[in-house]
Amino acid sequence: MRLKTKLVLAITTLVFLVAGVLSLVYVSQLLHGAVQESFDTSRMGAQQIWLALESAIETGLKGRTVNPNDPGELRALVAQTVQSSASLAAVIDSVNRYSMTVYDISIGDSQNNVILSSNPDNQGHPLPYRPRYDQLLNANPVQLMRDVFGAPQVYEVVIPLNNNGKLLASVNVGVRTTLLSASYEPLLRKAFLLMGFAFGTALLVAFLLSNLALQPLEDINLQLDYWTAAGPVPPEEEQPAPESDPVARVSSKIEAIGQRMRNVEEVFSALKENLNQILGNLQDGILLFTGSGRAVLASEAAHRFLQRDEDSMLGRQAWEIFDPSTVLGRALLEAFESRTNVVKEEIRTETGKRIQASVDFIHEEDFRRELGALVTLHDLESAEALESELELSRRMAAIGRLTSGVGHEVKNPINAIVVHLELLKSKLAEANAPGLRHLEVINSEIHRLDRVVQTLVDFSRPVELRLREQDLRPILGDVLSLSSDEFATRNVTLLSRMPDEPLVANVDSDLLKQAVLNVIQNGAQAMPEGGSLEVVLEEEHAPGRNGNGANPGGRWALLRIRDQGPGIPDDIREKIFNLYFTTKSGGSGIGLAMTYRILQLHQGSVEVQSKIGEGTEFRLRIPLAAVERGRRRLQPVSAAS
Repeated sequence: MRLKTKLVLAITTLVFLVAGVLSLVYVSQLLHGAVQESFDTSRMGAQQIWLALESAIETGLKGRTVNPNDPGELRALVAQTVQSSASLAAVIDSVNRYSMTVYDISIGDSQNNVILSSNPDNQGHPLPYRPRYDQLLNANPVQLMRDVFGAPQVYEVVIPLNNNGKLLASVNVGVRTTLLSASYEPLLRKAFLLMGFAFGTALLVAFLLSNLALQPLEDINLQLDYWTAAGPVPPEEEQPAPESDPVARVSSKIEAIGQRMRNVEEVFSALKENLNQILGNLQDGILLFTGSGRAVLASEAAHRFLQRDEDSMLGRQAWEIFDPSTVLGRALLEAFESRTNVVKEEIRTETGKRIQASVDFIHEEDFRRELGALVTLHDLESAEALESELELSRRMAAIGRLTSGVGHEVKNPINAIVVHLELLKSKLAEANAPGLRHLEVINSEIHRLDRVVQTLVDFSRPVELRLREQDLRPILGDVLSLSSDEFATRNVTLLSRMPDEPLVANVDSDLLKQAVLNVIQNGAQAMPEGGSLEVVLEEEHAPGRNGNGANPGGRWALLRIRDQGPGIPDDIREKIFNLYFTTKSGGSGIGLAMTYRILQLHQGSVEVQSKIGEGTEFRLRIPLAAVERGRRRLQPVSAAS
């Protein structure tokens, strides 16, 4: 076959292929437009029915009293109102009659039962399960054609009618694919006519251009020489013999370019796999650099480690990102300048924070070319704090199990002793025995032991939380008002600060008041000679602070309570949250243990910082509710003594 004939066939096939693809795209766009138009029409009709439904229910229920504890009564009234509304029936009939693609219209109640339908067979039955129309809108072109022209299906447009956040009724408009395909057929015929015209024109143009196609082939060959010159040149004995056919030469050079593109694709596939492995742990700071030394990826944690925003990192060189005036920046710059790997090197910053840094330079398999570099930053203190908190949680759980068992085993013998002691007292009382006073002492001590055991049982018993979204400021205000009288007797001055705007959290106010009151009273009791007690409520941004995934948005309410007492020694600081551990002569050792437990139940945390002679600060964190908030401003310091 002659070269010209091959070229004519190739051009004709290529043009036919392009025209066919464009025609298919055009047909799919027409179909998507028809589906979108049908959705808009059905949605508009459903909205009209929804308005008529809302008006009918408001009119029908006006002046009627419904028992809030009997949802069935409300459903019955709604059904009666809907079925008796002539205007609603007229709207349903109008939408069903004048829409070309609507199959049926149903009104469902809160139990998904049909109370009114354009199809009498559906009335009184449960709403049929149907896929949502959104699936049809979001389908790819192949799936869309299969759904529309395949087996008949009914898709549904649903608009719920809610009352105080609860479903009252719903409007369900069914759209049948057979009606949709019937409305699409006129557009499809026009599209096929256009496709036929395009194919005929393409064939004519292919024959006219085939005579001119070979003329610029040498220019193409020269351009291919330019692109292939940048690649590695094979040895002379491996080079192909010169081809007299220009098409063959072009083909061989295109094959060389294709091989280079496949090599590049393999490199980027390897980089993608490495990147997916790196992003598996988002708690660490991660920076990815290209072979030219520019940053192409920086995790949110890396911004916090380096104190830089995203715009000042992406696309910049390492020496522009790392600050040489800091210990961390200087260590990372030295690794980049020497091109040496750093494996989990511990770095202590100017503020005393311990960071574990790693720098890995990525090379090709033969190490002839560097592909990029990966920097990983790990906060050692946060990891150790999390481990400490988990260990404390395990100890608290163990104490709970122990106290539950001890309380159960000791309670029964105590009850038996009390019963027999009462019998013995009654017998000795008749004889007026001198040992009666000793029995009274024994009875008093047994009752005191019973109170201790009951405290153990109460602490280990599961707590029923009554969570409700509420502002934390009035809760803290109630605690401060309750403690003000005691502060006055102890010569303690209260300094409090709260934000101007609400801090809304999902909390049990009674339990939270108890937790805060325990800490505030401990702070006041730590200053027997008087002093200042500072209470500050503010908002904190710290994603994943407690490591349990309870607050992925990273918005916390932070309550700081600081006293001017003597401080807590280091050797007992880790024991203060243990049950019955106390350093006060009249203390019970329950308050701080209960505070820790309450904060855990609220998915929060409690921390303590103390220095001998400088006082102690407790930090209570509670996750805020997921609502929009403006910036918080602290009110001026207020003092109360």
